[in-house]
Amino acid sequence: MTFELRLYQDNLAPGAKLTLAAAPVRAVYLVSGGVRTQTGGLTAAIGANSAFHTAADLALTGGNLPTVALRWELVAAGAPDGALKGEGLASQRLLAAPLLLDGKADWLLRCDRVDFPPQGEALLHTHQGGGTRCLLFGGIRIETQGHTHHYGPLGAWFEAGPDPVYAAASDTESSAFARVMLLPRALLGKSSIAYVNPEDLAKPKSQRYQVFLDVPVTLPG
Repeated sequence: MTFELRLYQDNLAPGAKLTLAAAPVRAVYLVSGGVRTQTGGLTAAIGANSAFHTAADLALTGGNLPTVALRWELVAAGAPDGALKGEGLASQRLLAAPLLLDGKADWLLRCDRVDFPPQGEALLHTHQGGGTRCLLFGGIRIETQGHTHHYGPLGAWFEAGPDPVYAAASDTESSAFARVMLLPRALLGKSSIAYVNPEDLAKPKSQRYQVFLDVPVTLPG
């Protein structure tokens, strides 16, 4: 079945509210600021560089500082747009990518952050599932399928998984991106990366990972 993995940027002023209907596959990462979440009868305070998942109805209230959040949602192709407007709230869709998935298979939602030092790189590699990335700071060059793209802060791109990708971070500053991937559930707690060239396996790797979510999910019906 063809789904769409959509990425939204939500900007909340202090005290602003964002209310979202239940969604089987959703992850939210806070770039800056902080929010109070209410979902499934539970309330929690979430700060910057944190992520959370819920399939239930979700209400967010902005904290004392302006908040920037990244929100990923997997929806059926053609579903209504999830960008919202309200008092103190502005959201926009950064990217929507088609994703062909077996709705009856066991899937895993992974949200993580990948950091690079200046001149860092990710050697030519593939992943076992598709996902969308969003640069948090710095700069990055992505080479895949004969094309080269450059991204700055809050630039978003999709990687299908089996297509080999080479990534080169900024030469002059640290860089990082947040990412959500849909992976086979057998990868729970395991890396999804595979290096294309056998000689690269033993080379030092400059990228560093911070995993926020590794959650078994049921795809939207």
